[in-house]
Amino acid sequence: MISQSKSSIIQKFNEDANQYDAQRSKLIPCFDDFYSIPISILNTQTTRPTALDIGSGTGLFSSFLLRKYPEAKLTLIDISEKMIDIARERFTHVSNIQYIVDDYTSHEFTSKFDIIISSLSIHHLTDAEKRNLYHLAFLLLNEGGIFINADQVLGQTPFLDDLYKTDWKNKVENSGLSEKEIHAAYERTSLDKMSTLADQLNWLKESGFKDVDCVYKYFNFVVLFGRK
Repeated sequence: MISQSKSSIIQKFNEDANQYDAQRSKLIPCFDDFYSIPISILNTQTTRPTALDIGSGTGLFSSFLLRKYPEAKLTLIDISEKMIDIARERFTHVSNIQYIVDDYTSHEFTSKFDIIISSLSIHHLTDAEKRNLYHLAFLLLNEGGIFINADQVLGQTPFLDDLYKTDWKNKVENSGLSEKEIHAAYERTSLDKMSTLADQLNWLKESGFKDVDCVYKYFNFVVLFGRK
């Protein structure tokens, strides 16, 4: 049974699916680095890696991965059917993709992967769910596999967290988005359950990942890396 919190996430992202991609560069002040840096550090021993995108949304992150590995075999999973529908439209020319509409925290995966990526999704989970997910990601990776999470984190102190959020709001409100779009973005932040960077690095290490690092940070936007 889906919780009330996750039902709210489904509803909100179903409502915003059609406008989601068009707003990304305005809602993520560091958009170019946020998506290019994770792809630049993705290195596998095969040109045809198997890749899982958890909380894939419209497939934006996967689209960057495919530019580097056009022969990758992709699995996209998201709880919002409307977001997955947008991904299907994005990848109509790509045949090697599996789509799953489900809660990735409870889905029973039947295969392993060379790469697991996620973008702006895991911060919707509770601390316990994040820890469990990092453990699951480790188990689902092949030996030498890479996990990358491009996401938002809670400031290490209340002062820093307020600093981050104030900076983001100032930039969003001067981004050219309409008042309606800005309001919708603020509404989505009410669904956030962000955790600190330090906690999440520790949880990745606890799960068994090595070479764990935050390879990029822009206020509360971070790119986390781990290798099996």
